[in-house]
Amino acid sequence: VQLQASGGGLVQPGGSLRLSCAASGRTFSGYAVGWFRQAPGKEREFVATMRWSMGTTYYADSVKGRFTISRDNAKNKVYLQMNSLKPEDTAVYYCAAGNPILSSLTEGRSYKFWGQGTLVTVSS
Repeated sequence: VQLQASGGGLVQPGGSLRLSCAASGRTFSGYAVGWFRQAPGKEREFVATMRWSMGTTYYADSVKGRFTISRDNAKNKVYLQMNSLKPEDTAVYYCAAGNPILSSLTEGRSYKFWGQGTLVTVSS
């Protein structure tokens, strides 16, 4: 599976962005599809994920209530709607797909396929 993330950019604090992750090579069916981010000088961290077949979603506490992960089955895309953005949300955002077990959904090492990343900068 090849993943292509897009939609990053510069936004002011309090603003919104929507990231997209498109898959080619096969569909997302059967996978968990997640978003991770890595800020400068920091380790990669989990943001949100969705178990495609069931549609269940999981979020990091830091983004809960502000970010929403969703999907478009027909387009084989996953989105991350980010609202009320804060400067601390600045990072390179990566989409990933894989078959993590339930207890490993938030662990990046459990995802086999990764996109190239898209930069989100939240600054005034």
